[in-house]
Amino acid sequence: MRFSMLVSFLRPIGPVVIGISLGFTLSLLSVSWVDESCNFEGKDSEDVSFPPDSTLKGARKPSSISTNNDVDSEDDFEPRIVPYKQVQESSNKKLFRAKYISSELGMRERLFVGVLTSKATLNTLAVAVNHTIGHHLDHVVFFTGTHQRKVPHGMAVVTHGDERPVWNMYQTLRHVVDHALEGYDWFYLVQDDAYTQADRVKALVEHLSIERRLYMGAPQEFIGGGERAEGSYCAGGFGYLLSRTLLLRLQPFLENCRNDILSSRPDEWLGRCIVDYTGTGCVGEHEGLEYSHYKLDKNSDPYQEGNEQCKNALTVHPVSDPEQMYRLHRHFTELELQRTYNEIAKLQEEIKNVSVVAFDGNRTSQWPVGITPPFDPKSRFEVLRWEYFTEEHIFSCADGAPKCELRGVDRADVADVISVALDRLNDKYKPVLRLTKQQLINGYRRFDPTRGMEYTLDLQLEAVNQKGHSRSLAKRVHLVRPLSHIEIIPMPYVTEATRVHVIIPLTLQGRGQVDRFLEGFAAGAFETSENAVLTFLFIYDPLEAQQVSQNDIFAGVKAQIAVYERKYPAVKIPWISVKTETPSQLKFMDIISKKHPVDTLFFLAEVNTNVNTEFLNRCRMNSINNWQVFFPVHFQDFHPAVAGQDRRATAQANGAPGDLAREEGRFDRGAFDEACFYNADYMATRARMSADVQENEELLESLDVYDMFVKYSSLHVFRALEPALRQRPREQPCNPRLSEDIYHRCLQSSLEGLGSRSQLAMLLFEQEHGNST
Repeated sequence: MRFSMLVSFLRPIGPVVIGISLGFTLSLLSVSWVDESCNFEGKDSEDVSFPPDSTLKGARKPSSISTNNDVDSEDDFEPRIVPYKQVQESSNKKLFRAKYISSELGMRERLFVGVLTSKATLNTLAVAVNHTIGHHLDHVVFFTGTHQRKVPHGMAVVTHGDERPVWNMYQTLRHVVDHALEGYDWFYLVQDDAYTQADRVKALVEHLSIERRLYMGAPQEFIGGGERAEGSYCAGGFGYLLSRTLLLRLQPFLENCRNDILSSRPDEWLGRCIVDYTGTGCVGEHEGLEYSHYKLDKNSDPYQEGNEQCKNALTVHPVSDPEQMYRLHRHFTELELQRTYNEIAKLQEEIKNVSVVAFDGNRTSQWPVGITPPFDPKSRFEVLRWEYFTEEHIFSCADGAPKCELRGVDRADVADVISVALDRLNDKYKPVLRLTKQQLINGYRRFDPTRGMEYTLDLQLEAVNQKGHSRSLAKRVHLVRPLSHIEIIPMPYVTEATRVHVIIPLTLQGRGQVDRFLEGFAAGAFETSENAVLTFLFIYDPLEAQQVSQNDIFAGVKAQIAVYERKYPAVKIPWISVKTETPSQLKFMDIISKKHPVDTLFFLAEVNTNVNTEFLNRCRMNSINNWQVFFPVHFQDFHPAVAGQDRRATAQANGAPGDLAREEGRFDRGAFDEACFYNADYMATRARMSADVQENEELLESLDVYDMFVKYSSLHVFRALEPALRQRPREQPCNPRLSEDIYHRCLQSSLEGLGSRSQLAMLLFEQEHGNST
């Protein structure tokens, strides 16, 4: 009974006991037993040593430090305390990055040009050299000995302080080595009494290797000097090319050349220096490339020179006066132009010959040969429209009229196209026929954005043969005025971080629109923390100014300004009061200009203008100090009463702007009230017209800011369509005291801003229909 109870008690814990026992057993079996001797330090202890070839098994003992006295014995491990030394953090040096990638990659310009001149010829021959090669070469520097009080405009002049020719040459080389050696591959030195074909010099250095020590020009033999007379130097009158590798080799010996070499001629001194210290003599030909030059005799006319040496010359020497320099430039320019025409004709013939053996035959070659093929429309909405014209009228007008008079540049364009067509026909049929125009039967033109303006002309011609017989015939011709070469014009750097001062002139008629303007300006500038300052200019006439203490016409506007200043504590809206009988932009800007620094960017706007961030950024980018002023062409909304734009009015009431569609409004090309310009540009232009203002004080009232910049400044006046600048319908009063042109422009802008021609016609039709019933 008791045994069964014990079994029943042990049965549940039996597997646990068996498992624990099995675990201990397996762990003991997995241990490696190691028989090691133990050293007990004490009085009766004995040292037990192991044989040299014995190995220890089991746990590893601590690594001991062996001493030189007893290599085989092991000392007890003694721990060492290593003092902690805080790692000093290296100061993070700012990584220097070059401003231009060419500087960082070590890229160099191709050609440096130095012109040796003098005090007597700096304002004559040197100016002529600058006019003939300055716009073809990137970097031209003039070196002279004596300081000139007045340096010609647009020329980089380096003065050495001494007129001695050899000293001038030494200082020129020193300046080139110190300031230009790291930036250029080739150096061309020439005197100011030599004419240089800049394009040919550039083409020559493009085919030369910069790794060669090259001294290239018109070789001349040294005279006298025994053994030192060996070698040759380049005559300075015809110029010479020096490679960068040669100047690097010569650089350490320039002082030795100055002290050891005696010569009265700078070109001979330089040649002796190069030959002695680099072993390089002057060559006139290198790897099939020839340095061609031509010596100009007295009383010789370059137009009469028929030899090939003159036609292929890189330089012509000597030139006696600037007039001869300009004649040479014209002569060689005509030669290059004729060569270009011949190359174009040759390429056209080659293209025609190759296209014959193509799969589609001559259809594979586009007309004209070498011009981009016509635009290929992808849908009916992209089809280019042809304009029909005659010699007097054109039948596609800007305002939608079916017919308008051909005038201005359009009339000159048609006359030029007809003249070119006749010249080409006479060149093709001479001397068999001589063709003269009787009349233009039909004319068609269209602008292709991929190739230019295309023309199709039906001409009525009179053909006269060699015997004098004449006959009238009709001839259809096709012409293309291709797009010119697109050139990237360098512009000064501008940034979008510039603060814009928005100036709003306000009269009695415009105070009702201030509330809407402030609401839109606050949403676009105040709430977005736009870097812009709003300034109001309150314009009083003399009677209103006298009653300002009792009845201020702008009291409500000033109260609204105070409300917005309280709503936006970081915003201040200044205002200026002006009393005048005749409101004028120039009078207003004279007052505002004196109250702001010269680097202030102004945006002159109107109270019904919608100003947003997009346009303010464009105002900053298109207004460049001392370079360009910006007069945007805003989009003028039509009057809702005329255009019947209930849908657009509802959308604007809900906060959604209307679309820029033909039915919504138009770009007002006759309005010049908005302008972006810097205060410094305004002050400089205003100073130029001060003399005329003294003679005629009414000039300030008859001109606006746009006319002032056009007539009295040399700045770029940039005029462009601005979709981000939009004006609500307005009733613009026109000042009759302004000039006739400005007054007429204002009236036309006000009338055309009412609605389109079709909308006005529909309004008249509805009125007449209502009156008739």
